[in-house]
Amino acid sequence: MNCIKLLGQSLMARDFDPQVAELQGRIAVLNGYTALGIPVAEAVG
Repeated sequence: MNCIKLLGQSLMARDFDPQVAELQGRIAVLNGYTALGIPVAEAVG
């Protein structure tokens, strides 16, 4: 949860549905950064 807060300390939206959409966007950004850090293994031989 701490990583999500680094993208912005508080939610900008006031209503529940926009808050959900905002969190989903933040999670998508974090997943993108995580995917960049995962090594790709290739079989040799």
